[in-house]
Amino acid sequence: MGKRLRQQRRGKGSSTFEAKHKGIKVSYRSLSERQAKSKIRGQVLDLVKESGRSSILALVGFEDGSTNYVIAAEGLAVSQPIEIGKNAGVVIGNVLPLVSIPEGCPIFNLELIPGDGGKLVKGTGVYALLVNRDKRAAYVKLPSGQTKPFKLESRATIGCSACGGRLEKPRVKAGNAFHFMAARSRHYPGLRGVAMNPSDHPFGGSQHHAGKSKSSSRNAPPGRKVGSISSKRTGRKKKN
Repeated sequence: MGKRLRQQRRGKGSSTFEAKHKGIKVSYRSLSERQAKSKIRGQVLDLVKESGRSSILALVGFEDGSTNYVIAAEGLAVSQPIEIGKNAGVVIGNVLPLVSIPEGCPIFNLELIPGDGGKLVKGTGVYALLVNRDKRAAYVKLPSGQTKPFKLESRATIGCSACGGRLEKPRVKAGNAFHFMAARSRHYPGLRGVAMNPSDHPFGGSQHHAGKSKSSSRNAPPGRKVGSISSKRTGRKKKN
């Protein structure tokens, strides 16, 4: 008797497939009227590398004694001053609302809704461009190439996120790839369904081919939802 498929066991919610590190919370300072109208000064106390996260984090200590983690900008250094607010200078690592950022400036860690702490453009070595601004919205070109409007009160960090050359270093061996994926709770290595037994996968069997259509319904249950999920087309493409 075969065991349940991996996607069935993963969906149960047990600790077997959870990431081992809970992670460090990263966000901007909470948005208030005093912070929105002025600026708050801080200083980079440390640069931290966290397991399970690709970006480098900067621990910032503020003048009121509080600390907070933010995504580090490329070129940021320990003891460098940081400013957050509407009147902050346009310097790498500072956090400003879009209304105060000049057009053409590279930004990252962009707030989708003012005060949410940053939701977009948070990967390593990525940045967006503030291309235009009017009285109602600021238009930002995202790394995907899409230009979207944002509220003028949404904040962003000046510059480009650190670790831009992270993917240039090869992993060399499977062990490095295993630990990289395990820290992020990702499935690795992958085994082909046709290489399994019929009791382990719908595509399994001695002939080592699917033997049936690989298309599967979007609403199929775990264990049957394998192959091409809700595929628009099947078969070989015709040559023009």
